[in-house]
Amino acid sequence: MSRGFTKASSLGLASCHVCHLVSPVAEGHCPRCGTAIHLRKPASIQKTVALMVAAAALYIPSHLLPVLTTVELGEVTHNTIVGGMLSFWRSGAYPIAIVIFTASILIPLLKIFALTWLCLAATGRIRPSPEFLGKIYWMTELMGRWSMVDIFVVGILVSVVQLGNYMSITPQPGAIAFAGVVILTMFSAMSFEPRLLWDQLDEECALGEETVNATET
Repeated sequence: MSRGFTKASSLGLASCHVCHLVSPVAEGHCPRCGTAIHLRKPASIQKTVALMVAAAALYIPSHLLPVLTTVELGEVTHNTIVGGMLSFWRSGAYPIAIVIFTASILIPLLKIFALTWLCLAATGRIRPSPEFLGKIYWMTELMGRWSMVDIFVVGILVSVVQLGNYMSITPQPGAIAFAGVVILTMFSAMSFEPRLLWDQLDEECALGEETVNATET
């Protein structure tokens, strides 16, 4: 359980999310930049879940629809993310295949599951340890930094191949759907308020102490 640390929120203080100035939340607006200040991000869980559901809905078509169309010596080939990954693997381009698998398939899926798990923890539906919570949130932040790797790979691949005279590659709707997945998961992670996790742990700790005191008396 979380220990009873003194928090800025218990003192009526909040940090501006723009300039990070700590000031009394009763003022309503940051005295430095004028931005509205809140103890916690308003409707954080609702926004996170909504964006996450939208990302999950786009995840399926992003893998079913073709992301690239390759024209080589008059032969047209439509590639999905999985199909393109397998093609690179069979051709010996193992690093590109691994990057596409990791960034296009594994990371978005893990990020959706991780954010779902964090939302459940923030609402008290699951009760993990503070150490485990910190690790999951750190992993979510780390994954977010690599969300656009495969988009850059596709862009570089297209620009390089277009230099040739016998082969060309053009993006398809699957790439747009996947870009939507990446953007939505990024906004979902940004909408999540991690301090809700610690608030929930403090509430559980306080309830546990009340139960123990009531039992002793």
